[in-house]
Amino acid sequence: MTLMGSERRTAVPDVSVVIAVYNTMPYLTACLESLATQTIGPARMEVVAVDDGSTDGSGAELRRFAALHPGLFRLRHQPNSGGPAAPTNVGTAVARGRYVLYLGADDWLAPEALERLVRAADRWDADVVLPKQVGENGRMVPQGIFDRTAAEVRFTDSALAWALADTKLFRRELLTRHGLRRREDLLVHSDQPFTLEALLRARRVSVLADYDYYHLVLRRDRSNVTHRAGPLDRVRGVAAIQQVVERLTEPGPERDAIRSRHFGWEVPQLLQEGFLTLDRATRWQVCAGVGRLVRSHCHPALVYRLPVPDRLRLVLAARGRLDALCGLIEYEAANGPAPVLLRDGQEYAGYPAFRNRRLRLPDRLFALSAAEPVRLPAQPRARGLVRS
Repeated sequence: MTLMGSERRTAVPDVSVVIAVYNTMPYLTACLESLATQTIGPARMEVVAVDDGSTDGSGAELRRFAALHPGLFRLRHQPNSGGPAAPTNVGTAVARGRYVLYLGADDWLAPEALERLVRAADRWDADVVLPKQVGENGRMVPQGIFDRTAAEVRFTDSALAWALADTKLFRRELLTRHGLRRREDLLVHSDQPFTLEALLRARRVSVLADYDYYHLVLRRDRSNVTHRAGPLDRVRGVAAIQQVVERLTEPGPERDAIRSRHFGWEVPQLLQEGFLTLDRATRWQVCAGVGRLVRSHCHPALVYRLPVPDRLRLVLAARGRLDALCGLIEYEAANGPAPVLLRDGQEYAGYPAFRNRRLRLPDRLFALSAAEPVRLPAQPRARGLVRS
């Protein structure tokens, strides 16, 4: 790994912006320009950019900006690692700021973003601050957590579980004290176990919703890593997240709030119509992976809070009933929602699997009024449908 950029600064900057870069031209130019024009000023910030073996001129663009802004950019160049986790870990290890903000190399910050974020973190003594984020080029970003500015939020009183990307300001001392790093074996969701642990260990988590701080860009060719990841990568990512939940939370409302997000959205999404395009061996692997997740981490009360179609998907996967699962997906693709059946005064979703003697699924799985009094959080309002 080679080192470039000024290392002569001795004063501790207020904030280090860490960027993992791999073939992000032409978006990288706007990203770097947004950092060079931050109102906080170059004396109070540094940019640590790690070029992960780019071949599209991204490395040259980093060097151009470093030459234009001496002392602001600290560059690292390394062979390609295969994902964003390793270069982000490298950048975090050499960051010197009191706070660290992670910025996608195809994203950009509004001019006052860093100044406002550092001011809020200092005022509230926050370990993590969530800046309001908006999507560009049709990228959709959940907005529930940004309904209001708040000095302190928790998983149980906000949509914090829907904001587990690392696109936040972190107190560096929090990261170093707990040795927080990305899982380098994960192609997708590598930032979520990291962010979740930081949020759970933080003394205070704050939200700034008064300004469009962070602009997340959907590349026009959809080459963002989240689009390249396959279903097995996503299963592994969700499993890693649940391991953090298991380790750092106790059974109760906080744990349920976090798991509701993944079992109410990410996991059922793996078992939609696209599942049928996989070869049979991969279907078995995905079904088995989802089944392990459900059996290990999704208690029955959580299952019964889900809509009937998602409820059935999770239970069939947990029971290893691949053919029945494919049949359910095929039925919905061909017919849409199941008709409502009335049996003994109870309404049921009339899927073919209802009272199927071979499957022996309990009627309650199909009951339209089977939800518990505490319901899953509604899907957050979003500007698009690419989730962080």
